[in-house]
Amino acid sequence: MAAGGYLRRLTRRLTEDPEQRDVEELSDEVVNTGAQRAIDCQRGQEVTMVGTLRSVETNAKGCAGGVRAEFFDGTDTVALVWLGQRRIPGIDSGRKLRVHGRLGKLDNGTKAIYNPHYEIQQ
Repeated sequence: MAAGGYLRRLTRRLTEDPEQRDVEELSDEVVNTGAQRAIDCQRGQEVTMVGTLRSVETNAKGCAGGVRAEFFDGTDTVALVWLGQRRIPGIDSGRKLRVHGRLGKLDNGTKAIYNPHYEIQQ
């Protein structure tokens, strides 16, 4: 019986959408770490979130010569913006982070945290 369960899980894992699987894993991690979900957070609120970096840009447009990263926690995307930085060691696409800061918005309405405190997660 255990082998049938294993086969079912393996088949599901191989056939499901990888992005959906990532969303489920990130959502579970948010719950397990006690972090806040980005979708529930409002502008002006001090937040702590856990997620992964989907992309990282240096000298990004609208960043005044800074680093901008797209952070995703399984529920919503938040722009992380470090002003005045050319590069930040450890801030790379695919990296898992725990971030803390005050939530704001970019000119286009995207949620953002400027100069967030961060911890690289394993």
